[in-house]
Amino acid sequence: RDLGAESLDFLDINYRLEQVFGIKMARHSLLEHIEEVFGEDSAIDGSGQLTALAVSLLRTRLDESAMELSPGMDMDEIPPLITVQGMTNVLMEILDTLPEKCASCGHSGWTPDKGQRIKCGSCGANATFTDGDTLTKEWLTKVQEEKKIF
Repeated sequence: RDLGAESLDFLDINYRLEQVFGIKMARHSLLEHIEEVFGEDSAIDGSGQLTALAVSLLRTRLDESAMELSPGMDMDEIPPLITVQGMTNVLMEILDTLPEKCASCGHSGWTPDKGQRIKCGSCGANATFTDGDTLTKEWLTKVQEEKKIF
């Protein structure tokens, strides 16, 4: 709703963020990852409706727009709730995985290249970041292990 964006617009936005920052956004939705970690029908029931677990996890992971979610909602009602702030949070989470040192030379000084991609200040290698899918799975696995299932 923030941008008046449709599904193809999200693909374009994700692609542009990946190109500018040299990162990989999540390829799968949070709901798909919930199903993978917690099991089939844990996020979306057989009728395509959100489960209580999915709503709880979405509220924990997303911004305040997720407060509009409720169990039994159709999963197609989620995309309009994605906000610019929510996408910024995802981007920042990925950028926060910047390693302390360059994998190529061990130097610890990073510098922006033309204000966008981050490169090693010593050897010029591009910084590598954890991708969005891995970060999401790690978070869900931690939630599951800590038995903080909502």
